[in-house]
Formats: sequence, structure tokens, C-alpha cells
Amino acid sequence: MPTNTASSPAHHPRRVAIAGATGLVGQHLLEQLLADETISQVYALGRREPALRHPKLTALVVDFARLPTLPALDEVYLALGTTIRQAGSQGAFRAVDFEANLATAQAALAAGARRIALVSAAGANANSRVFYNRTKGELDNALMALAPDALLIARPALLLGDRGALGQPVRRLESWSQQLLLRVGHWLPSGWRPIAAEDVARALTSTLPTSTGVSILGSAEMQDVG
Repeated sequence: MPTNTASSPAHHPRRVAIAGATGLVGQHLLEQLLADETISQVYALGRREPALRHPKLTALVVDFARLPTLPALDEVYLALGTTIRQAGSQGAFRAVDFEANLATAQAALAAGARRIALVSAAGANANSRVFYNRTKGELDNALMALAPDALLIARPALLLGDRGALGQPVRRLESWSQQLLLRVGHWLPSGWRPIAAEDVARALTSTLPTSTGVSILGSAEMQDVG
């Protein structure tokens, strides 16, 4: 749960970057950031441009292994993610979920950003024997080591949303699990219940601007915010 939040709002128009704006959570992050009147500029970093067009939006097509110098920023939202099956190997998965997210955070801090929001996962643990959970936990720790003014980590359980509508491969296990958990999810502990990708995004966009220190949001906390 959050460890520390400030009560005062941002005092000037915010400039934010988002990596992974075409993903399941990322699309909602982008829409919410663009709708926020306290934000003056949104930079979407990705290997392709998002379909959305907006006066405040600047799409930056980048190679995450060789990021350019970024424009001046106040915040960065990290929503890059894949699966081992989709990536093709553990190394390719780590290149996206760990290396690209970390490189974006480092570039954003160099551009002046002091607040970072990350879409991680329930079960993230750098000491886990499960490669996926271990990679997610190692990223959490690496971002903490950067010591931004605020680091907000979302650790959702199963995400609810339509990947097919985004042109993404439908994850069969995820689709099957969604149908099952929608029927029996009310019997699960609140922190492990399915959560809508939109609610994850809203928890991050509404909490990060006034956060300080390291905060971790599980599905239960994010559902309360959403």
C-alpha cells in the first residue's frame, strides 16, 4: 500500500512521458493523461505511434536500446510489457520488461522528471524462482535505486481488458482465466481479484502527481481508487 503521499497539488503545468502507450494499461494511461487539464504536454515513447491524435500529444518513435535525449519532463509512466511466448525467449522478454523500462526511467530522470509510475505485477519479487516474477521484482528494485522523489508501483493481479481490440495477440491463458475468475473472483482475497486495466491506469494517474517516496499499490488499493 502507499507509504507516503503529499497533500499539495502540482503548482505548474506538468510535462509527462509514457512508454507503452499502445498496451492494455498504456492506452488508458494515455487517454487519462491527455484529459488532465494540469498536464501541458504528453510524450508517447514507442516503437510505433499510437493511433490517438491530440494537440498535447507528441509521439516519439524510439529504439529503447538507444534512447535519445528526452524533452524536459516532470513525470514518467512505464507501461512496457510482453510475454515470454510473444517475445520468443527469456532474453527478449527481459529486454522489454526490464531493460527498456529502466532505460526510459533513466532518460526521464536525466530530462528532469522526479516522479515515476510503473505497471508491475502481483507476485513481483527479485528473489522469486519464477523468471517472470523475478524480472518484475528486479525492475522494481532497480527503479528504487534511482531514488526519484516518488516511485509509484502498481502490482495488479489478472488484468481485464480487450487485447484483441488493440491489435495485440490474445493471451489464451489470460482469456480463460478471466472467464473463470469473473465467476469465482469474489471468493478470492481482494488483492488477487481481477482488475480492469482502466482502473490500474486511473490509480496511477490520480496518485502519482502528489506522491512522495516509494508506494506500492495492489489490486485492492487500485480498485478502491478506480
